[in-house]
Amino acid sequence: MCSGADPDLLQESPKSEQIKYAGIGGTVFFTAVMAFISSAYALFTVFDNVYAALGFGLIWGLLIFNLDRFIVSTIKKQNNFWKEFLQATPRLILAVIIAVVISKPLEMKIFEKEINQVLLEEKNQLTLNNQEQIAAQFKQNIDRISNEIGTLKTEISDKETEVNHLYNTYIAEAEGTQGTMKLGKGPVYKEKREKHDAMLQELQQLKSSNNEKIKNKEDELAQLRVKQKEQEANTQPIIDGFDGLMARINALGKLAWFPSFFILLLFLAIETAPVLAKLLAPRGAYDLRFDEQEDALKVWVTQQKNQRASLLKTDTDLNEKVYYDITEDEEIYNYKKQKAKDLLKLQSDRFYKKQSDILA
Repeated sequence: MCSGADPDLLQESPKSEQIKYAGIGGTVFFTAVMAFISSAYALFTVFDNVYAALGFGLIWGLLIFNLDRFIVSTIKKQNNFWKEFLQATPRLILAVIIAVVISKPLEMKIFEKEINQVLLEEKNQLTLNNQEQIAAQFKQNIDRISNEIGTLKTEISDKETEVNHLYNTYIAEAEGTQGTMKLGKGPVYKEKREKHDAMLQELQQLKSSNNEKIKNKEDELAQLRVKQKEQEANTQPIIDGFDGLMARINALGKLAWFPSFFILLLFLAIETAPVLAKLLAPRGAYDLRFDEQEDALKVWVTQQKNQRASLLKTDTDLNEKVYYDITEDEEIYNYKKQKAKDLLKLQSDRFYKKQSDILA
């Protein structure tokens, strides 16, 4: 049944023919099974739902089964390999396409661990790139606020340096080591002390003002960093979800081509096996019986066609002869003449009545 053979003809054929077509049918069946598994896995990576993947996978497997069965059943053995090969060429091309479609999802499953490693590296790189891009968006404001904080702290530091210098100056004046070089707290000492105290008060005011500004700037800076982290957190799920079908196919393409190539060759061999088996198999008893049945049908159809043509020709000839004989019959002639007269009289009466009604 899977090979598309006629079961009645196979029953009349030798056992070897039945075994041959059972093998071809088995290849078609298991190719469809592999197509079901392959497509179900591929669709599971898309929908992430087992039932949807199994449902669509079953439809795809049945489609591949029907195509393979059609391909095999339409190849006719004609004792001419090149003619058969030319007939099977479009089917071989279709078989190659099907093999590629079937093999790719299974390759992704076989090399799943390696693909996951490639995807992990890509995700890590995407995460770093994403963080750099987001940081670049906030960098200008962060640098501006950081510079403003640094400027405020520098003002305090400079004022503290100036106050410390004034403190050292009036202490040295009191000790007589600098300035007037007189020991004791004279007028110069008091002047320098007052200047220091005034500058110290300014320092305290500056610290109070700048510390408040620094606190506000630091809060603003902290808010910017929170927003930056939130944006990174919001975009991270997109990167984490970067493992769809296309991403896995691209990741598979980054692996060594040699193993994938041989898996593809394996599926090419499986998918083209039914067609090649049908091409390479010798012309057997089933093919002879099939040709005999087909020729018998052609002869029967031709006979029926010829009989209908002969029947039509005979009927036409008979009709011509019958109507020719009727034209010589006096009784028919007089009868038809009388009817024609009656018809003309009736037509004249109707015309007269219609014209009278119009004139009235």
